[in-house]
Amino acid sequence: MPIDFSPERWQKVRENYVRWWQGELDRPLVPVLVSGRDPGRPCPPAPLLAQETCTELSWSAEELIDRIDYELESLDFLGDAYPYFNMDCFGPGVGAAFLGARLDNSTGRVWFFPAEARPIKDIHFEYDPHNPWLRRVKDLYRAGMERWQGQVLMGMTDLGGNLDILSAFRPSEQLLMDLYDYPDEVERLLWEAHEMWWKFYDELNAVLQPVNPGYSDWGTIYSDRPSYMLQSDFSYMIGPKMFQRFALPELQATCQRLGRSFYHLDGTGQIPHQPYLLSIEDLDGMQWVPGDGKPDCANWPEVYRPIRAAEKRIQVINGGFHALDALRDQLGSLKGVHYRGYDLFVQQDKRVLQEQLARFGID
Repeated sequence: MPIDFSPERWQKVRENYVRWWQGELDRPLVPVLVSGRDPGRPCPPAPLLAQETCTELSWSAEELIDRIDYELESLDFLGDAYPYFNMDCFGPGVGAAFLGARLDNSTGRVWFFPAEARPIKDIHFEYDPHNPWLRRVKDLYRAGMERWQGQVLMGMTDLGGNLDILSAFRPSEQLLMDLYDYPDEVERLLWEAHEMWWKFYDELNAVLQPVNPGYSDWGTIYSDRPSYMLQSDFSYMIGPKMFQRFALPELQATCQRLGRSFYHLDGTGQIPHQPYLLSIEDLDGMQWVPGDGKPDCANWPEVYRPIRAAEKRIQVINGGFHALDALRDQLGSLKGVHYRGYDLFVQQDKRVLQEQLARFGID
């Protein structure tokens, strides 16, 4: 049974997200996925592409896309949801693997390690058109574009932040020392990574477009123009002074070049950097993730209020509808808010979900 999403619904999704980006939508964006729809065919034998399966290269790109298609056929798309596949399956910061780092998913999650230990002065980031991971991602994009003809949006793979990419070649303790001992070498590599990041981003989009029905990434927010969820998870371990020198200039340059941009504020250690991030004129929004063991996203008005005061958009992660209610109480309205939940609901929930969505003005 084909994926249940018509061209007319795609047009409605585009219109609502464009209005949201432009500040013209008075309600939040709330995508909801419901499983249990009958695909009308047997499950294909290929594994579902994920971090734990991404190294199984014996399966063709077409076979993997067929399995993804089967999964999408089993879904109903409520609220602001749309047919989408998250290409974070090669791990957070796969740009490091494109540059020669070793990709290891033996734990079930992808991590990156240096192929060999080298002094920082001997590390140089160069483009390799034959890199096996870059070629694999391109093959999957080509197969997806051929299969779906614009009905499914394939997100940009998780290229990573530049300090995070560098930390794959200089594991965290070494890179922390490099900030003091070899600051000029760190800056050199950050800007080399910047140029490579953009080469990968543009080259992958050249495969996706014009068939892909828009732009998105691991953050799942739809855009009708190039966009990305930027990050610098390594910055959790450095203070504001180091952040201003080693992270902020590259983020400013990338935001200026992107059509639309968000920042992934990951954990309480990054809160001291928030004022500097919000000072980036071209940054459009911020995603806040409190971190393991912390209160959920309903409990951080001290993080959300500065984002709203800077007139930027907010992505709320998990917490359910009560998180949206809490945020509305804290901010006064949910204009400019996007909710991303990880719950996959079942068919029996549909009526209640539709009632909940209606509370926020979503039909």
